[in-house]
Amino acid sequence: MFQYHCLNPIAGVGLVNFNENYQQSESLEGADAVLVRSAAMHGMELPKSLLAVARAGAGVNNIPLADCAEQGIVVFNTPGANANGVKELVLAGMLLASRDIAGGIEWVKSDKEDGDIAKTAEKQKKKFAGCEISGKKLGIIGLGAIGQLVANAATHLGMEVYGYDPYISVDAAWNLSRDIHHIQNVEDIYRTCDYITIHVPLMDSTKGMINKAAIDEMKDGVVLLNYARDLLVDEDAVLEALKAGKMKKYVTDFANPKVVGAEGTIVTPHLGASTKESEDNCAVMAVKEIRDFLENGNIKNSVNFPNCDMGVCTGAGRVTICHKNIPGMLGAFTTVMGNAGVNISDMTNKGKGDYAYTMMDLESEATEEIVKALEAVDGVLRFVLLNKETAIRKKQKRRYPENGCRLFRCHASEGSRKQQVKKHKKENCRIRAVLFGRSLIESAAAFSQVIYWSVVAFST
Repeated sequence: MFQYHCLNPIAGVGLVNFNENYQQSESLEGADAVLVRSAAMHGMELPKSLLAVARAGAGVNNIPLADCAEQGIVVFNTPGANANGVKELVLAGMLLASRDIAGGIEWVKSDKEDGDIAKTAEKQKKKFAGCEISGKKLGIIGLGAIGQLVANAATHLGMEVYGYDPYISVDAAWNLSRDIHHIQNVEDIYRTCDYITIHVPLMDSTKGMINKAAIDEMKDGVVLLNYARDLLVDEDAVLEALKAGKMKKYVTDFANPKVVGAEGTIVTPHLGASTKESEDNCAVMAVKEIRDFLENGNIKNSVNFPNCDMGVCTGAGRVTICHKNIPGMLGAFTTVMGNAGVNISDMTNKGKGDYAYTMMDLESEATEEIVKALEAVDGVLRFVLLNKETAIRKKQKRRYPENGCRLFRCHASEGSRKQQVKKHKKENCRIRAVLFGRSLIESAAAFSQVIYWSVVAFST
């Protein structure tokens, strides 16, 4: 049975996608997977049992990606699940920046005691006049899931849309309206567009990309929208541009003392993905990613390991390995299998930066000999053994402390895991129960049945 823990409340419409082989844990200890939204995981001690973290959202700045990768923990996000919610807020932001709607509303509220408010409003409305967005030029930096939706919607509103994304995927290109101008140099967007919206991830290469130099390239009276990440924009440079009249409005979803209340800013309280629909979609997507990884070893939408998919295991067993992206790893793995006399029926390997992921389908189940040999390979961070009935046998180097540990094994017929823990628990001892076991399908209608439990106990 798999254990999962939620660091934040996760929409129930997502959690119901876990089946009877999954149990929600009240604590992080012993969890196979973690689901998180905004909770800060930096500095958090992650258990050795943890295999995956799924962020129910796009941004992962609250997750220690490098530390997770080094421990062989795959981190997922849910790109596109909240895209429509963000798209609608971007459109609203453009309209709020074009016409002083918010100012007009506040004026009416402040003058509510005026018995002749209708006539007064007619005289004052010109103070809140603005312009239409139809016919204006919109520049979109980043044509991922959100950028695509914004681009297509803006064309329907009569805007002339320019898109910049040097890494645009084939799928994204197909999803874009043919009316959108694909720009090769971001400077062309700066010089051309009346409105500019950013939809790129926060990385070292994008941090502060909208700086004074970029703003100086922009048209006078430009409107800048930031619904991606606050650190993409040098806000000191933005405030200077607003004060000088270079920039008309700065619309952002990231409140801080610097921009809140500053003249020319429109700040919302991080509403981008706060719709019920977005939260539901993110939860569903996160759970599906977790299940496919734990049950099949497939990776989709990971931010620290490469995407890798071999479908459902059809062989006798499957080995998945998180490892360093260094020469000789594949040779070491195939040598292990060859020495054990196990044939590899299918195999794939992908790399991403300093880390890589390998999947191998075997024609016979992995033995203890294979387990020990894989443990001995320098550069292996974590490996998981699966069979076609999705039983798991997890293994990690130095999984448990050497001192104070004892291992006992019992048949499932002797009781549940909790019962066994209670039976063997001793005073001043902390018990960790871990399913290493095997699975057996007795009939087409039956679910996987655990043959034995392995329980590790160690003193605190």
